[in-house]
Amino acid sequence: MVWPFKPKSRKQIARIEVNGAIGSATRKRVLEALKTVEEKKFPALLLRIDSPGGTVGDSQEIYSALVRLRQKMKIVASFGNISASGGVYIGVGAEHIVANPGTITGSIGVILRGNNLERLLEKIGVSFKVIKSGPYKDILAFDRELTEPEKNILQDLIDTSYQQFVQTVADGRKLAVETVRSFADGRIFTGQQALELGVVDRLGTEEDARRWAAELVGLDPEKTKCYTIEEPKPFLNRLLPNNASRIPPGLSAGMNWVEFELSTSGQPLWLYRP
Repeated sequence: MVWPFKPKSRKQIARIEVNGAIGSATRKRVLEALKTVEEKKFPALLLRIDSPGGTVGDSQEIYSALVRLRQKMKIVASFGNISASGGVYIGVGAEHIVANPGTITGSIGVILRGNNLERLLEKIGVSFKVIKSGPYKDILAFDRELTEPEKNILQDLIDTSYQQFVQTVADGRKLAVETVRSFADGRIFTGQQALELGVVDRLGTEEDARRWAAELVGLDPEKTKCYTIEEPKPFLNRLLPNNASRIPPGLSAGMNWVEFELSTSGQPLWLYRP
């Protein structure tokens, strides 16, 4: 017997947000959300990305999950204010990409940074005694300069990750590898420029992306709604005021606190003012 009515999820578009830096917490949340989208058999997914980037491994896992899922449904990514580096990495996992004309995107590349405080430590009379199992176990130690062999090891690591990034963008956007290399030098560009480069398909808002997703699966763009897949909140947090659940451990809702967003990492810095 065939049930005559379609499940509600078949008449809606799933929506997942990727905000802030892409790390292990984001990966876990997004992968669980993608699993929910697949289980509920939504016909399409709207992936809203507003991220400056993140770690390589976490971005790769989200990208791979999106590639698998788009074999079963249409996926349209919507680039928000910024979708750069890791944001692009996961974005090309979608079948189609829409960006605002002024979206900041690009930054296709990989970076590894370390600090050398050797001279400062010498001035204050601090030194470290190191016992290690191999010559490279303390690579990137902050109390000494990198050796040439260490620089070569790290450069090889970065080059390998870069090749993976370029290949992923080339595969996801159906571009030649050399074409991607021509603009994958770490530069950022606007959504308008991204369209000209082939990184995105159309210029438009999230609403435009929603309408396109609906059209792709034969749904009425005027009536089709999005169902946002959110991480379930603990029961106690549901009882707290709107922003109380965002207060970090150790601070109570009654304290005088303020949140600052770090533009470099996207991670919140919490300051307590007595």
